[in-house]
Formats: sequence, C-alpha cells, structure tokens
Amino acid sequence: MVFTRSSLLGVIACPGAEKISEEIISDLKSIYLKYYKKTADSLVSRYEYTREEVIKNINFVNELTSRKGQRSKDVTKYRAPTYQIPMNFTRFANGEVKSEIQTSIRNMDIYIIQDPGNHYPLDINDDGNPVSFSVNDHLMVLFTTIDAIIGAGAKSVTVVVPLFPYSRQHKKKGREALTASWFGRTCEQMGVSRIITLDIHSKAIEMAFQSLHLENLHASYQVIRELSELVDLESDDLVVVSPDTGAVDRNKFFAGTLKIPLAMIYKERDYSKVSSDAKSNNITNMRLLGDVKGKTVFMADDMLGTGGTLIKAMEMLKKEGAEKIICAVSLPLFTGDAVEDFEEAYQKGLFDRIIGTNAVFHTDAVLGREWYVSACISELFARTISRVHHGNSLSSLLDNTKIINRHLGPS
Repeated sequence: MVFTRSSLLGVIACPGAEKISEEIISDLKSIYLKYYKKTADSLVSRYEYTREEVIKNINFVNELTSRKGQRSKDVTKYRAPTYQIPMNFTRFANGEVKSEIQTSIRNMDIYIIQDPGNHYPLDINDDGNPVSFSVNDHLMVLFTTIDAIIGAGAKSVTVVVPLFPYSRQHKKKGREALTASWFGRTCEQMGVSRIITLDIHSKAIEMAFQSLHLENLHASYQVIRELSELVDLESDDLVVVSPDTGAVDRNKFFAGTLKIPLAMIYKERDYSKVSSDAKSNNITNMRLLGDVKGKTVFMADDMLGTGGTLIKAMEMLKKEGAEKIICAVSLPLFTGDAVEDFEEAYQKGLFDRIIGTNAVFHTDAVLGREWYVSACISELFARTISRVHHGNSLSSLLDNTKIINRHLGPS
C-alpha cells in the first residue's frame, strides 16, 4: 500500500447513498491510519529514527508526489486523505437529473456509491420538497454521474452497488429482456472498469461482460457474527433450512461452515401471478425436506421484497414444529407493506429475528423494530475499495471462510 496513492482515491455518494458512503469513508480512513502507524513503527525500529522523524519524512514524500501539492499544517502528524468528492445533484420539474462535479478529479480512481434500493424521500434540490426515487431514477443519476466523471478525465471509474439493480431479471422464460446483464453492459460501454456488489442474485450475471470486472462480495461473516449473539452455534438443536431451491447453495455454505444439518423447502409456483404483497404470493404448494421439530431454524436468502414467500415458509416451519426461527437477508428491501406484515408475523410468534445488512438504507421504521438486527458491511466494502485501488488480492474478501473459522474458534 503506497500512501501517495491514497490521495488519488475519490468516493462519490449518489443521492440516497450518503449514509453508507460516510461509513465506508470512515472505515477507509481507519484502514489507512492503522497501516500508517504500523509502517511508521516498523521504520522507527529499522532505521533507528524517532517517530517524529519518520512521520515527517513520510509527509515530505507525500507532499512531493501527491496531487495538488497537498500541505500538512503539522508535518509531524498523520494527514488523512478526505476521499469524498463534492458533488451537486439537481432534479428538474420534468424528472430529469443532472450531476455536477465540484472539484478536479483528473487522473483519479473514482468509486461511485449508489443505493438503488433506497425508496425513502430524498431532498435532492434542498428546497424542502423531498421526492421518492424509483430504481430507474437512481440508475439515471448513476449514468449521468458516470458520464460526468469520464468527461472530467478520471483515470478509472468503479461502480459500488451493494444491491445490483434488476438482478432478478437474469434469465429468460420467454420473450423478455435480460435486464441484469444490460445494466452491467451499459456501465461497461460508458467506461466503467469494475462493479462491486453484494450477494448477487445469480452468478450467471458475472459472465455477461467482456472487459468489466464484477466483484461479488458476501455478507456471511457479518451474518454469522450477529447470529452468534442470538444462538449457541454449537447447539445440537440448530438446523439450516433453505427457503427454496434457488437458495440452496447459500444455505449449504452456512450448514457446512457451522457443521449442522441442512433441510430445504420445495415450492411450486404459479408464474402467471405477480406478488404484490406478502398476502398475495404465487406459491401453490410447499413441502419440507428434512426435520425441524423442536429445532432452532436458521434461513438465509439474498433479497427480501414484499416478504410473502418468507412469511409463508415461517408458517410452514412452525406447523412442522420449529421452536425458533431466525432469518438472514443480505438485501432487505422491505417493499410495499412488508414492515407491517413482518411486525404482524412477529407478534404471532412466527419468527424471532431477521438479520439484515446496511447495504440498503433504512430509517427507524425498520431499524427500530425489536425483531430486526442490522449487520454492518461498510468495512467489507472499504477493504475491497482499498485493495482494488492498490492492486492487492481480494481472495480473502471474496471467500471469507478463514475469517469465519477464526470467529468460530477451534472445532
């Protein structure tokens, strides 16, 4: 990791992604500060300098090589890069949007952070008239931002979307668009070199691009860390249940890592119906393959929309004798009346907790619920951005088995 390279790293927060961007930037600063102190201590020991002399020399080299000749008021103290690129976003009365960069970004590596799942009102124009953005509105802001960055002479552009938009439209069942791959190919054609996302709905999307790199991160370590606070992971009464066939691989990973049994729910659906809320899903039949009687059930899925299929799975598991049910969802959208529906289900005793992540922004309407536990994934993204920026390996972040095993301790 080269300190002078950190001054060439810029982060842009699109409207609605300000919260997670702040957290990622805070973690980036912590990562660099920790490395700075470690390097300074090593140089003090190696060259028999005082700590002040080492830090002064590091700052000297930084000021010689960093962009804009950045100066440190106190040359004996660490100067943290700001990372945040100031932007101005405008939404016009007809719905058009404009993205303006407020500083030079020439020859910088820019990371655009976008939360296309944020459906809360956003006061983009600062005029006291907040507007709720759809996924398509968020994408238009993203595209105008990419275009502005390319035109401003950035060295590279990376799109950070914890929620990959349109990821459920990844395969054809008829005469329909493969919109998941279209989004990535559009970014690729605009000049984006990399997309960083979380628990993408289908791995097949990764094979849709020619030059664009897709880094698919996983929240399994963060989920297991929160799960360990709720249940005894070594209990013989713990069982993993896959809520459907599409989630088998994800739940098989948890079962194998925790060394506990795996069961599965088989669902038959009527695809002529579209689920609009939790009470009107398209499931026609469900069967449980496995035993959950008297057990604590853990179910994991990538995305939660209206939540109807998950609630129906909870009802079935309770009828089959499950003692306690805990769910984990990497991308908790809670669309429509999902929050109220899960509150009702919780009051009925259908489940105990839902572990979500901060990959999707929520207010206290979700975060304040007794049944909701938020797992923080901002450090995961900060470490990924840092390693990509410095050309370091992502292996330990893409496959976090080792860090999970360290957390679980000796088997």
